[in-house]
Amino acid sequence: MTERSFMSSDCMRLLYDDLGQRDGVPVVLCHGLAAAAAQFADDAAFLAEFGFRVLVPDLRGHGRSASPAALTPETFSIARIAADQTELLDDAAAQTVHWVGNSLGGIVALEMLKRQRLRSLATFGTTYSIGLPRIGGHHLITAARGLLGRKLLAAMTARATTADPGARMLIESILRDSRYDAVAMLARVLTNYDLLAEAQAATIPILLLRGGHDLAVNAGLGRTLTAMRGRPNFTLIELPQGGHCLNLDARDAFRTALLTFWASSPAPAR
Repeated sequence: MTERSFMSSDCMRLLYDDLGQRDGVPVVLCHGLAAAAAQFADDAAFLAEFGFRVLVPDLRGHGRSASPAALTPETFSIARIAADQTELLDDAAAQTVHWVGNSLGGIVALEMLKRQRLRSLATFGTTYSIGLPRIGGHHLITAARGLLGRKLLAAMTARATTADPGARMLIESILRDSRYDAVAMLARVLTNYDLLAEAQAATIPILLLRGGHDLAVNAGLGRTLTAMRGRPNFTLIELPQGGHCLNLDARDAFRTALLTFWASSPAPAR
C-alpha cells in the first residue's frame, strides 16, 4: 500500500491510499460522514489481491486530510468535495473508475456523475435526495459532542451503527478521531440536497445496496427508489443483515455483490 497526497485547487492537502497493481482496473472506495479510509482497509486489501487497483481517500476534514481554515458551507459543499475527488483521479492518472460510496461517499459520487469520470457507481447508506427540517443534524452533533464527550459519543454511535463486535470496534476507533466541527458543518450542508436528476441522467451502471438494518436511511429512500426503479442501468440489491456500514457487518455479501456487478459492467478505460 502506498499513501499518496496532493494539493487541491483550493490549496488543501488531501491524502489517499493506493493499493494493487497500477495497471489494474481502478476502483475507488469512499467513506461516509465522520468516517475515514480505515473503514475500507480490509476491502481494499481484498480487492487488490483480486487484481484491482484500489484508491481509498480521506475526504477533506476527515482522517489524514486537512480541514479548511474557514469551516463554511462553501468550503464543505458537495460540489467542492466532488472537485477534490476529481483532482484525486487526476493525481492518480485514473481516467475512469468503479466508484463505491458509503453515505457521504455516495453523495459525492452522484455529484461527480456529470464529470464523466465514473465507469460504474455503487452506493450504500446513501439517499439521492433529502430534505430535513431547517434545524438540521449539525446542531444535534454539536450538542451531543458537548454533552457526551468524544469517547462516549463514539461508543454510542458505533453501537447504534452495527451489532458486529469487530465492526463496532473499528467504527468507534474512527469516530474517536473525528473532527466534530468539520462533521457538524458537513451535516449542515447535507440537510438539503437533490441529486436525483444527475442519477436519472446517467447511463453508467448504478447499484444501490440496501442494508436491512440501516433504518434511518431506508426511511428516506422512497423518492430515490421511485425515481430509479425500472431504469435499465439501475440495480437494487437487498442485504438484510447489513447496516449503515454494511461493508463491515455484511462483508462477504457486500464483496460478492460488487464483484458480480462489475463483472456485468463495461471494462473501464485506464
